[in-house]
Amino acid sequence: MPAKIRTAQSVSLDVPADEQPYLHNRWHPDSKSGGLPSIGSVEPGETVKIECLDWTGGQIGNNDSANDVRDIDLSKIHYLTGPFDVKGAEPGDLLVVNITDIQPFDHSPWGFTGVFDKTNGGGFLEEHYPRAAKAIWDFDGIYCSSRHIPGSVHATTADGELKARIGKEGARTVPGRPEHGGNVDICNISRGSKTYLPVHVPGAKFSVGDLHFSQGDGEISFCGAIEMAGVITIKFDLIKNGVKSRAVPHPVFLPGEVQPHYGPSRYLTFEGFSVDEQGKQHYMDATIAYRQACLRSIEYLKQFGYSGEQIYLLLSCAPVRGCIAGIVDIPNVCTTLGVPMDIFDFDISIDKEPVKHELGSCAYPS
Repeated sequence: MPAKIRTAQSVSLDVPADEQPYLHNRWHPDSKSGGLPSIGSVEPGETVKIECLDWTGGQIGNNDSANDVRDIDLSKIHYLTGPFDVKGAEPGDLLVVNITDIQPFDHSPWGFTGVFDKTNGGGFLEEHYPRAAKAIWDFDGIYCSSRHIPGSVHATTADGELKARIGKEGARTVPGRPEHGGNVDICNISRGSKTYLPVHVPGAKFSVGDLHFSQGDGEISFCGAIEMAGVITIKFDLIKNGVKSRAVPHPVFLPGEVQPHYGPSRYLTFEGFSVDEQGKQHYMDATIAYRQACLRSIEYLKQFGYSGEQIYLLLSCAPVRGCIAGIVDIPNVCTTLGVPMDIFDFDISIDKEPVKHELGSCAYPS
């Protein structure tokens, strides 16, 4: 009979994040400068459960006001659980992280998507959508729906992001980092995925957090996945001297098999080029190009009764596909954004004339 999977660390939703010593949002691997002590250890080959707060540390409530998003303290975000020592891990090894499951807490089956106010964090489309907005999502197994974005129900694998592992002394955990991955917000790093991480410090100092129920490519609204508190189950392995023997000095991953699947012909796909809304050309700028694809999809979907903010939130958390379609045709990059038509309970295809629906409102500040 298989052994019971142990919980390597629990967290509390009722205690402020900065009062829970097993949570952190900075990297301090050098113990000589008052660095973070490990909170526990795991064995290679062991599977453990690790509990995590949502990335804001509980600053966002399940309510119909976006005051909490507007007023969020950005110095107290991106809390990770850890670090854990992986026994026997040494610099030059590869840490193999197999995600076997991700689930919300049974007693907290909800998540949120937000747009930060332009004056406090902002976002990818802040020039067009400068004020804070929020959507609450209710979970029902692998499905979720929102009272703030009605007409859309999509399935997920309870997607989670495997977040910052080892870092530079005192570095924020928010940005992704080329040496160890960090907060990369890749929607495919989820249930069934396997990630190979270069080890930089003895014990590897593994931490995890910022779990997502679902996320679109790009997570464009910044607070833009369906953020949740929950439990991630991980099996750890080591490849000794793997950085050199496998020629992998950087993170590499294999996606899991369990993901939202829609037929290729079911993605309504918008193109964007590196020419902004004012007609100014930005030489080979993929960011501008992707922004244009997003803006075009928002304007299209507004025909059906959504506000721009509702679609902004939805594109950030639904399983949309973003791609760099062309990077060689100087001077314009071409990007695409594919919106799965089957997440809507009405027809959004171009072939039929759009029908406007009563689709409520997302939450705004009062």
